[in-house]
Amino acid sequence: MITRILRHLLTGQWAVRRRFPTVELTLIEQAIQQSEMRHGGEICFVVEAALPMIALLKNQSVRERALEVFSRLRIWDTEHNNGVLIYLLLADRNVEIIADRGIHDKVNPTEWEDICRAMEASFQQQQFAAGTVDGIERITTLMQRYFPARPDAANAVADRPVIL
Repeated sequence: MITRILRHLLTGQWAVRRRFPTVELTLIEQAIQQSEMRHGGEICFVVEAALPMIALLKNQSVRERALEVFSRLRIWDTEHNNGVLIYLLLADRNVEIIADRGIHDKVNPTEWEDICRAMEASFQQQQFAAGTVDGIERITTLMQRYFPARPDAANAVADRPVIL
């Protein structure tokens, strides 16, 4: 636990800016926009440098934090309950995908896990934007299967990546 706390204390916002400079955040935003033109769901990408100290002391898991962020950003607030959060906790280099019940009930949990592990493998190779865009593309394939594109669909969740 001490190692984790130190890792989080030493991972600041500079680490996010270094791995996700503005140009790469723009590429990710464009990937989300292009994705959402091909299906009726919503995708949100969130990067958090490190957990707050209180969360670390409580030994909050990445999954628990991702659920908290999913709720706080109201990603569940879509017409067909098909919002998907891709959450990266940079200090742990851990990715979690939280899918709302409309899509979660249709997709095998191992498919979400496979996407997370592939993204983490890319991040280990320092390919942060490419790994993220690949994850978005893989989610797009799942969304197209269950939620085809609708011309009247409103954009319920912002496409710009969120930095916490």
